[in-house]
This record gives sequence, C-alpha cells and structure tokens, in this order.
Amino acid sequence: MAEAADFQGTSASPARHWMRHTGALLAGAPLLAGLLQLPAAAPAQAASSDAVSVSLDSLSPTAPGDGDTVTVSGTVTNNGKRTVTGAHVGLRVGPELNTRSAIDAVARHSDDVQNDTGAEVGGKYTQKFAKLTPGVSEHFTISVPVDKLDLGEDGVYELGVALSGQTSARPWDQVLGIQRTFLPWQPSEAGTRTKTTFLWPLLSTVHMTARTGAGELQTPVFLNDDLAKDLGPGGRLSQMVQLGKDLDLTWVIDPDLLASVDAMAKGYRLQAPGGTTTPGPREHQELAKQWLDGLQKAVAGKEVVALPFADPDLASLAHNGTSVTGSLSHLKDATDVAATTVKTVLHVTPNTDYAWPVNGAVDPSIIKVATSAGADRVIARSDSLQETARLPYTPSAARPIGGGTTAVVADERLSTAFEGDMTKADSATLAVQQFLAQSLEVNAQSDKQRSIVVAPQRMPSTSQAQAMAAALKTLQAGAWSQSQGLTAAVKAKPDPRATTHIPSTSAYPSSLRRQELPRAAFEQIARTQDMLDNFQVILTDQSRVVTPFGRAINREMSTAWRGHGADADTFRGGVETWLDGLADEVKLIDKSETKLSGRSATIPVTVQNNLVQPVDHLVLRLTSTMPTRLKIGGKAYFEQRVEVSGGHSQSVKFPTSANANGRVGVIAQLYTEDGQEYGEPVSFDVKVTEVTPTVMLVIGGGVLLLVLAGFRMYTQRKRAAARQAEDDGPDGAGENTDGEPGNPDTPGDRLPEESDAPSGADDPDQPSDPAPDTAPESADPSGTGERVDR
Repeated sequence: MAEAADFQGTSASPARHWMRHTGALLAGAPLLAGLLQLPAAAPAQAASSDAVSVSLDSLSPTAPGDGDTVTVSGTVTNNGKRTVTGAHVGLRVGPELNTRSAIDAVARHSDDVQNDTGAEVGGKYTQKFAKLTPGVSEHFTISVPVDKLDLGEDGVYELGVALSGQTSARPWDQVLGIQRTFLPWQPSEAGTRTKTTFLWPLLSTVHMTARTGAGELQTPVFLNDDLAKDLGPGGRLSQMVQLGKDLDLTWVIDPDLLASVDAMAKGYRLQAPGGTTTPGPREHQELAKQWLDGLQKAVAGKEVVALPFADPDLASLAHNGTSVTGSLSHLKDATDVAATTVKTVLHVTPNTDYAWPVNGAVDPSIIKVATSAGADRVIARSDSLQETARLPYTPSAARPIGGGTTAVVADERLSTAFEGDMTKADSATLAVQQFLAQSLEVNAQSDKQRSIVVAPQRMPSTSQAQAMAAALKTLQAGAWSQSQGLTAAVKAKPDPRATTHIPSTSAYPSSLRRQELPRAAFEQIARTQDMLDNFQVILTDQSRVVTPFGRAINREMSTAWRGHGADADTFRGGVETWLDGLADEVKLIDKSETKLSGRSATIPVTVQNNLVQPVDHLVLRLTSTMPTRLKIGGKAYFEQRVEVSGGHSQSVKFPTSANANGRVGVIAQLYTEDGQEYGEPVSFDVKVTEVTPTVMLVIGGGVLLLVLAGFRMYTQRKRAAARQAEDDGPDGAGENTDGEPGNPDTPGDRLPEESDAPSGADDPDQPSDPAPDTAPESADPSGTGERVDR
C-alpha cells in the first residue's frame, strides 16, 4: 500500500508521526535506564572511540527471487582506539518499507547504530572475528538462502549488515557498526508493470577549436587530446558505448561529439605553445574509428535523440541571452545541423523534437526558448515541476503544458541515484540497491500502469555508468518493470491530476543560476557573428570559413561550460582572435607620402590577399580630405571594385586632378558591396606641386630666346661660309687671315659670337602625362618621398 502523504514536499501523516515517536520512546526506555547508571561521558566515548565502519562492497543477486541465495561481501574496519573482541558480522532484515519517503529516510541514516534494523538472521549465517584491533580492516562474505530471511509480501525490505562485539569500555555484546541497504523482493511478475524509459546520455566537453588547416582537407585543430583518453579502453565514452549496447534504453547524443570524433578519425592537429600546432597521433585516429564503428552497431535499431549541436545552455540563453540580438538564431542553427550530423556519422535518423535544460529545471522563459527552435518536447524533472495535488503515487512523465508543448517529467529520485562518487564499491552497491528499491516502490504505489522516465546526469563518469548499467540489467530482468522508448513515453496518456504548472522564474535554483553564461558572453558571441558575416561576404568559398566558425559559435554556448567560466572565456576569446586574424589577411598596404607634380596623375593603392582562396565583392574607396585642392576621379572620392586571387596582391589605380599646390590627406578604405567597412583604413599625404601660368610664361619666354639665338648663329655661319668661298677663288685654295692654309673646323675659325655652350642643357620638370598609365606598385610599403610614375 502506498502512503497517502508520500509526495514531493510533504511528510508523513500526523497519526503515523505520533506512532513512530511513541514506538521510539518505548524502545529506548530500557536503554535510557541503563545509561542513567553510567558516567555522563560514556555515550560520547562509545560514539568516538568504539566506532566500527561497515562497507558493503557487493550484494548478489540485487533483486533475489524464490530459491536464490543472497550473498553479501564487504569490509569491517575498527576506527576506534580499543580492540573489539567476540566480533561477528551478521545480516538483519527490517520491516517492509512501503513508501518512497521511508526509503529516503533509511538512506539518510544508513550507518546509524542507534536505529533498530530487526533481528539478526544468526546461526551459521554469520562471519566471526576473534578480535578487531584498532586501524585494522577485515573482509567478510556471507551467503544466506532467501527463504531464511523471512521475507513477507512483495515489496522493499531494509537489509542491515552489522558488526557486533564488545570492548573493554563496553563489555557486553552490541552493534558497533552497521550499513543499511535495500532488498527488493518481487519473486513473481507483478500484475501491472511500470513502463520505464532510461536516457543514456552520450555527451562530452568541447574539444575542437575554430582553427583549420589551409589545405583542401581543412585539418581541424583540437584544444587538447583529452578526447582520445575517453575513447580509449576503459575511457568514459568507451564504457558508455560498451555498457549501453546490451541495454534497452534511449540514446541521447550531442552531435558535436560525433563531429569531433569523426574529425579525429580523419586526421587532426593539436594546439601547441606559441600558436603552433602538432599532428595528432595516428593511434588516436584508430581509436576514433573503432569507437565510431562500435557506436554505429550499438545504436542500430535503437531510438536516438539528437540534442542541438554542442548542447546549448538553454537556461543561460533564456535568462541572459535573449536580450542580445541574434542569440536565438544560434539555437535554431544548432538544431538544424543536428540531424544532418548524426545521420552522416551514424547512418541513423535521429529525433530532434526534444530540448533538455540543465537538471531538468524549467521556468516560463526556458520553455519559451527551448521551443523557439522547433522542439515541442521539453525534458524536465519532478523536483522542478513539483506535484501539488497530493497524489499518493508517481504520475506518468508526459504532461501537456499548452501551446502544443509536452513536458517530459523525469523522476528526480531515480535520475539522481548515481550522481555521487561511485569509485568505491560500497557507494555503487548502495546506489544500485536504492535505485531498484525506489523503482519497485513506484510500481507498488498503484495498480494503474504508468510511464516513468529516468534522465541521469549529462556526463556520467566511468564508475557512475557502470553502476547505472548494473541497475538497468536488474530492472530489465525484473518482474515489476518493462522497458520503453522515450517517444512511447511521450505518447502515453497523461494523468489528468498531474501538475502542468511551470514554476516561476524566481523559483529557478540559485545554485544553477550562478553557473550560467553571463550576458557579456552572448554579447561577445554577437560580435564574433558580426565579424563572420562581414568576412564571409568577400569569400568565393564561404563554407571553408562559415562552417568551422559557425560550429565554434555553437560550442561557445555549450552547457559543458557550466562550472568552467574561465575556460569558456578563453575559448570565446580564441575564436574571436582567430577570426580577426583571418579577416586581417585581406588588407590594404600602408603608403607613405606621395608627390604629385602637374595637374593630373594616377595614384596606386595595393590590396593584399594572404588567404588561400580568392576574394571578391570588395570595393576600394579613395577619399580626398580637401577636394577643392585635390579631386579623386573628378570628385571628393572614387570607388573601384576589387578582386584578388589567393596569395596575391592587386594594385588599383585612381585618377586624380590638382587645382592648387600643397599637401592633401587621402584615405583609402575597403568596403563590402553592401557598404560595410572592411578592415582598417590607410591614410597618406599627397604633396601637390602644380605648375602655375606665370611659371609657364617664363619657361616659354626662355625657350623662345633659345630658338632666336640658334637662328642667328645659323645665319651668321652661312654668311661666313659664303665669304670664304669667294676668297678661295676658282682654285679652291683658301688661306687664313695670316696668309696660311686655312681649316674651317679649327677654333680659330669660330666667330666671337659663336658660343661653346652644349646644346643639351638640363630641362626643368615637365608636366605630368594626363594618361593613367602608372605601373603596378610593389606590395611593400612606399618609400619616403615616393613619386607617382607618369
């Protein structure tokens, strides 16, 4: 029978509460009388000096049936200062526990020697120790036929493993140490069996960066090699696949994990100091291939649920991100890519209708965000969606909460059963027995069949996964539960009395709120997205950049960052820095002062592209800060479209015209075709040395004088030649003025008016050629006093 008051947030009925306390007082009366005859310090001394711990390392079978033999084994340790004599370990069977609250109470005080646990089985079903010296541990194993345990009706029984003995300070036989656990007793199949859905989460932390190699394969770069450890023999992810393949469960997978392992299998690199990278070991590539192969076989024929890519933190987004423009679009993007990733890697079509907030904690804002990307089923938990109708049983998981949305309420007790430290055998054993006890008690609450969902922690450790698997094996072979997929649980008829009230935002647990991504994180994500949008416009192969950076932005919102705020900051900063560095590979080359003589000339500006792919859809604008003195293309600024091949530079020429002398500032700026500035501008000065009309007149006059002087010299020489011919007469024998034979080419023949000045004297600077014929410029920064080629 179920206790009517056994539901979330309440205690036992007043009558039962009074009976429990009355019984405790009557049972304690003889002990109280004895204590009154002892020194006042005796109880404290017994508690501190005579403590013996009992560790229950295994219990088999975990849920016995008729004819079975129950075997328990473990260790007893004397933690006191006195030797224990006449010691023995025995089993004690307590009364049936007929409520879930009673099971919780026993679990909270599982090692309290003051609580009664029933009579000892005794006889040959004990293990004796002559003595237990302080600090010494002894191992024990006890096997008892189940019919010797005097179990009654089907149900959950308290089972105590106790060490009894005496010490010099307390020379009488007594229980010095005990460990209580639970024995589910359902020897025959129950008339109605609970349908149980167990989610098997396959998630991990963030491993891949936004960086990829420059080659055709775009080899990914990983933060570290931790993923290989999880995939290797005995690793967490390896164990999850090995354990889950033989169980009836629903796989819940983060597509980012699949993408990371798939990338590792094809070849990867690791971050190294100084911004360098090193190749990932080949043996780790083989591990990744083997793991994927094993997972493909494990999920064949099973239900697979794909979370949005990188498992975005829905609560952080709802509480801190919705006010930042564009944040919700990332959730939609992560949802859209999820199905494609799972189908590509695992060759199965997943269900993408589910959203899973952290710990199943929900409020109206989380529900709104969770369903904004298309999910209409939200996995919540019963400690968030608490029952208010005082139901004497645990209702089915599916709850319609309006707007076509279904809340899938996982059972809190069952879902959190394996969250502790399971590395110790006794912890794992107790967790398994408590899980089975709660499951059996749920079934015993009502004759009406219900559908229960178990949603454990997102990333179970290896030991936690092993404990979960052990419990599931028993549950699936048991007589009170039957396995069911998540979709079937959602389609089950909802209980009309079960709560559908979503708690307010103020009720969201503060412990979870402190771990959320802050608003500043979403603002940084928005900046990175803006940079990516601006950068991708100029690319001829956008997928090489958009895909890795889009997935990296999804990872920036991952639930895995909870409790790792500093690491999250570092990751976001790395993505932003790497994207900024790539965008800076397309830039303008710095220029120094440029000299412009004449009324017009061309000014070259160089665009450099260090990317491996061509860039296009860029516009280069050259602007004059003083258009009344210097115009670019006949106006204040001039624009030209730019297209540059990968790994090359392109020199763009701009026509200019000067109206006055002096220095003019010029600004070169790249823009995308939609008018967004791209990169940093380049500023330089143009020194205009335009030739004025007065100077031209002076130069023209000088040229005219030279022409006239040349003409006069020509005429004088012609007259002299004529006179010489007359003097020579018909014989042609001429003499000089001294009566000697003459030579007209000697200096003595030159007239005083004839100048010896060279005819090719240096000319002043000539006006610039108006044609824009400037040669291509070097990609290096211009030198000081650079002149424009004409």
